[in-house]
Amino acid sequence: MAATEFGPEVRTTAGVVRGTREADLAVFRGIPYAEPPVGALRFAAPQDVRSWDGVRPAVAYGPPPPQSGLLGLSQETVGDDWLTVNVWTPELDAAARFPVMLWIPGGGYAMGNSSLPEYDGGQLARSGVVVVTLNYRLGIEGFVQIDGAPANRGLLDQVAALQWVRDNVEAFGGDPDLVTVFGQSAGGGSVAALLAMPRAAGLFQRAIAQSVPGTFFSLELAADIASAFAAELGVRPTVSGLSAVAPDRLPAVGDAISAKMVEWRKRWGQITHRPIPFAPVVDGDVLPGTPWQALAGGVARDVGLLVGHTRDEHRLFSLIDGVLGQVTHEQTQTALHLIGPGPDGVRRYREAFPAATDEELYELVNGDWLFRMPSLHLADAQLTGGGQVHLYELTWSAPGLGGGLGACHGLDVPLVFGNLTSGQTAMLIGDPPSPQAEELSVRVRRAWTAFASYGDPGWPPYDDHRLTQLFDTPSTVTTYPEETSRLLWQDHAFAALPLLAT
Repeated sequence: MAATEFGPEVRTTAGVVRGTREADLAVFRGIPYAEPPVGALRFAAPQDVRSWDGVRPAVAYGPPPPQSGLLGLSQETVGDDWLTVNVWTPELDAAARFPVMLWIPGGGYAMGNSSLPEYDGGQLARSGVVVVTLNYRLGIEGFVQIDGAPANRGLLDQVAALQWVRDNVEAFGGDPDLVTVFGQSAGGGSVAALLAMPRAAGLFQRAIAQSVPGTFFSLELAADIASAFAAELGVRPTVSGLSAVAPDRLPAVGDAISAKMVEWRKRWGQITHRPIPFAPVVDGDVLPGTPWQALAGGVARDVGLLVGHTRDEHRLFSLIDGVLGQVTHEQTQTALHLIGPGPDGVRRYREAFPAATDEELYELVNGDWLFRMPSLHLADAQLTGGGQVHLYELTWSAPGLGGGLGACHGLDVPLVFGNLTSGQTAMLIGDPPSPQAEELSVRVRRAWTAFASYGDPGWPPYDDHRLTQLFDTPSTVTTYPEETSRLLWQDHAFAALPLLAT
């Protein structure tokens, strides 16, 4: 480690990197943690990065992996160094041993980019932690089941990043024995998967899973989806077949299948409703079982877990889909029938929420199925397995867009990072952010960093009393408030989703 007139320098296992000094932090961007997964390494497990001579600049984010353009958020990929990490540290001293927080971006396993301004780790690092963010393979490159390739390559990338942290973070002032993985949406699902993966065991001591999606694929379903992608391209669903297609062409194929997934409803079932063409695959090797099965069996009982969701998880998706304020009775009936729990989800939801409008029921069943109940069940599984868990719900309503989005999906991300005016955040938080938003963000950041540091976010652990931290203004601790939904879903198992017909 050194500080030069050109910027701070750190020797990693592969070579020396030079970052920048940003106020009171040393910041390093675009450090490779594995070889570029192209050419002979395409669709392979991540390989150790080759060493380099001299000093490698680490002042710019690495290129994002090829990804979906459905929401207009993807950036052009220039170069093939997709597998990189970024580090924010308060002190370049190996003796400092700050807690480490590794962020996994979300985006439906189809989008995700650590260079988004809302993921800047500066505010969190100033709380006394080393923050690491990463890119990992997405879509077909990272998650489609391909003959001749390991399953869940995107998850294997995340394991490789954790191994990089284990081997290098001490030189950045971090404690390799005090690592917390955290992520939201598909990032939260990735955290849940890592808890269940033998390859990730021992690489982190705590985990924060925000808005965990309940969608994990069986091998049969994943293989059928892969065949549909390959047929769209006119190739076989094999390494040799898909390797003939340039990486930057694959996301458009994923988007094309997503746009017509309803045509596959009789075979693929529930995932055609959202639609969801990518998810971790329960392959029996990389991922032996679902996170709910694994945690209930005790595999993560020694890992501290903080998990939760927002109150109005689906409202942002209703906005994106163009149905916010316009949900029809037929759309609600379809959603209740397709994704409601048990054999009679329509009747059960309507009886459980007799005063709810169709739109309210539509949002409830979508949010419950996709994020709220999977997150709650993860807490229950950890408790069953003998581990400790803390539960939260974000109930503060976003003031942006006239307050119509409520406590929507993704609202927790700017609050956690403290970047209230960055990227798409202003749409949710309001510009400028209110004093209440600033205060709530401070409270959330303190909880996350306290958990990473000491295993205690500041409220009692979840147990049979179901005590839950509600983040709001003011915040309170109370019994889990979504009791009606909890009872509706209490007997549901979030099993690997099957292939319905062949």
